[in-house]
Amino acid sequence: MKLVFAGTPEVAVPALDALIASDRHEVAAVVTRPDAPAGRGRRLVASPVAERAEEAGIEVLKPARPRDEDFLARLREIGPDCCPVVAYGALLPRTTLDVPARGWVNLHFSLLPAWRGAAPVQHAIMAGDEVTGASTFLIEEGLDSGPVYGVLTEEVRPTDTSGDLLTRLAFAGAGLLVATMDGIEDGTLHAVPQPAEGVTLAPKITVEDAQVQWSAPALRVDRVVRGCTPAPGAWTLFRGERLKVIQAVPVLDRADLAPGELSAAKNNVYVGTGSHAVELLWVQPQGKKPMRAADWARGVRIVHGELLGI
Repeated sequence: MKLVFAGTPEVAVPALDALIASDRHEVAAVVTRPDAPAGRGRRLVASPVAERAEEAGIEVLKPARPRDEDFLARLREIGPDCCPVVAYGALLPRTTLDVPARGWVNLHFSLLPAWRGAAPVQHAIMAGDEVTGASTFLIEEGLDSGPVYGVLTEEVRPTDTSGDLLTRLAFAGAGLLVATMDGIEDGTLHAVPQPAEGVTLAPKITVEDAQVQWSAPALRVDRVVRGCTPAPGAWTLFRGERLKVIQAVPVLDRADLAPGELSAAKNNVYVGTGSHAVELLWVQPQGKKPMRAADWARGVRIVHGELLGI
């Protein structure tokens, strides 16, 4: 089939690579979000998908909105049979959905209908799911509600951050997306409506959502930290400034600290929660680089009874 691929962040690149490598399909063009300011200089930078497409010599389309008439005219001119999508980042209106004869097919990183929305992997970790996965489905105007072509499952490991899990799903999902394109092309694959039961939502994780609540149980603290790593980054307050919490593990045999209370030894830093303590392993003070929590604690000279989150 002639394909127009839509995607924006790094997590979409493995799927684009897999489709480019396929000997059954042609990636005629790529649709991605417009260049965005990045870095301290806030200069405009192309998306990872745009950069990869340009390296491969593929036409790149960057509409401000996917309903723009000039974009729709070019899309119709290309005439794709199908448009595979991975984390494009914009809602597709009906006028755009109607262009390819076989529709727009999304690779979504959850087992639909669970975790519909922008942050399925983060929510799966924060909810304590033991298994998640990826689904390919035909995009409709509803939120991730279209009929499903195929799924794969992936175990959520006890130490997984959202970055770890998303990386594995991106590469496994790339194969699923190619297989879905193959099945659509040869007529052996048909989309099945999602069940009405089991729908959960996964809205974007905000900075406020990522604040660690030390009154929560240690397992909840662990899940929030892992689910928000690397983005937007779990955080707390220390002496009135923001402290990013990069890694913290529950310590089941210590329950002598009040929620948020710090205890620092030579090589260990503990924080109390609503249950037992967690050990801080990596943190990032405001305006500084990530560092081992023990090194941070030595530098700030924690006072006995001092609290995080105040």
